Amino acid sequence: MSRSLLQQLVAPPESAQAVQPPFRESSNKNNGTINDIVVVIVSVIASMAMVSLLVAFLYYCHIRRKVRGIAYQRLVSGEERNSLQLEDACLGLVWNVRMRVKSEEIEIWKKLCIAPATGLVSRPSGFYWSLRDLKQSLAEYTQPPPATSPSEAQVFTYKQLQHATNNFSPVNIVGHGGFGSVFRAVLADGRCAAIKQLDRAGKQGEHEFRVEVDMLSRLQSQFLLELHGYCADQDHRLLVYEYMPNGSLQEHLYSDGSSGNPPLLDWGTRLRIALDAARGLEYLHELVSPPIIHRDFKSSNILLDENLNAKVSDFVLAKLGSDKIGGYVSTRVLGTHGYVAPEYALTGHLTTKSDVYSYGVVLLELLTGRVPVDMKRPPGQGVLVSWALPRLTDREKLIEMVDPVLQGQFAVKELIQVAAIAAMCVQPEADYRPLMTDVVQSLVPLVKQRATSKVVCTPNFHHQIVTLKSSSIDSGSSGHGHS
Repeated sequence: MSRSLLQQLVAPPESAQAVQPPFRESSNKNNGTINDIVVVIVSVIASMAMVSLLVAFLYYCHIRRKVRGIAYQRLVSGEERNSLQLEDACLGLVWNVRMRVKSEEIEIWKKLCIAPATGLVSRPSGFYWSLRDLKQSLAEYTQPPPATSPSEAQVFTYKQLQHATNNFSPVNIVGHGGFGSVFRAVLADGRCAAIKQLDRAGKQGEHEFRVEVDMLSRLQSQFLLELHGYCADQDHRLLVYEYMPNGSLQEHLYSDGSSGNPPLLDWGTRLRIALDAARGLEYLHELVSPPIIHRDFKSSNILLDENLNAKVSDFVLAKLGSDKIGGYVSTRVLGTHGYVAPEYALTGHLTTKSDVYSYGVVLLELLTGRVPVDMKRPPGQGVLVSWALPRLTDREKLIEMVDPVLQGQFAVKELIQVAAIAAMCVQPEADYRPLMTDVVQSLVPLVKQRATSKVVCTPNFHHQIVTLKSSSIDSGSSGHGHS
């Protein structure tokens, strides 16, 4: 009895036993809540730190990409030319467009960028996926500059050019233009040269001078007129080119062939000139990035050497084009009446297809011997393109429109093919015109065939029309060999 009483006295009251467990449970719960809050706060801080780092990294990439892009544009425009800026600009290609570097583009980039000791070498895969890859390739290709670089234009003094032209004697004048006069000269090293003396003063004249020097000193092609050097002595602005002894295509097309005038061009020579000129434009459009639009392509700007090989000249109006598919540049409408593409004349939107149109006009000149615009002709015949376009697809009318100077000395199949090319080039819609690469590929077989075999031509113009009417056009017509 006493023991049970003692146990009752020592044992805690029931109320205490009932209250104690809830107190411990609440304490544990509060501790868990605090821990959860701490974890959430730490997570938020960590997330904010990661986001901040990510934003900082993206901003760094944006700035770096922008800097590389600016360096690339400055390099292409010729403002920066040393090897350090070349590497910087080429790395910019990776950031901007993940550009694929083809092996055939390496030489073009080297020439375009004018790097004295640095170039590009394509990886076997052909792609640069990282900056490290491109830097490694840049480091792998290092060579000393050549003793004489053809891309570096020589600087002449005005006194040197005075001596070379016999004080710019009128006897040495070989051409005139809106820019000034062209003089034949003999340089100190014995080379013949053509010196263009620019008359335009002020900002416009200075701009045209700088554009042509910049363009021709960076572009290297056997189908473009070579710039030997220039003179920027005080207010004098002169350009020194290689001398083309046979003058311009225009002079030959509209010559009467008499003594003292340029000789007439036969059909085979016209085909070769058409191909050479097409290759010049192909180089500007397809082998340079961004493409260069000539903007004043015409027969007077196609010059002929001693072997009647053609070169494209006069880059005063040349402009960098858009390298985007379907892209264009908006600019003031400049050029020569009769050669300007209709969409460019109407909107000021300039593309490489604008040059293709001008090339088509020159091709029509080669076919017909007519100038692009001659308002002295009967109504409907004053504008060459408008008059010729519907006739190019009519076989009988096509024969009738051929330059009478040829006297029927041409192969009919070749005539039809060239007419088809011309018709595509002068399409009113730019999208329907071919690329200059397509034009070149179409002309190459014609020229090669003439070079390797004797092409059968017709000796009489009227006989050619009769042959055409008798539906034998597909097999050509018989006659003597071409002159």
